Amino acid sequence: MRARIVFLIRVPEENRERFLTAYERIRYQVAEGVPGHLRDQVCQSTSDPEQWLITSEWESLDDFVAWEQSPGHRELAGPMRACMTEARSIKFVVREETSKHERRLAG
Repeated sequence: MRARIVFLIRVPEENRERFLTAYERIRYQVAEGVPGHLRDQVCQSTSDPEQWLITSEWESLDDFVAWEQSPGHRELAGPMRACMTEARSIKFVVREETSKHERRLAG
């Protein structure tokens, strides 16, 4: 079962550019080199510019847990984490999904 990981984080304005630079340095390494990683997004709140959301999708929760517990994860994510003043993560398994492109009509 696929998994979605959600990080709710706070990045002070003075750390924003460092945070985005750190993300840019690792994003393709993770996308192309971490088993089970499918995609991720970094989003900034429109009402509170210090509030951010990072979501990632994985082939399975086990794939994410293996990545999260690896020494490579701590090394790559360290510069991003250093920019945060708060971080909370929530793990989900994907039960159902709807997509405009996958819609099938009965008949």
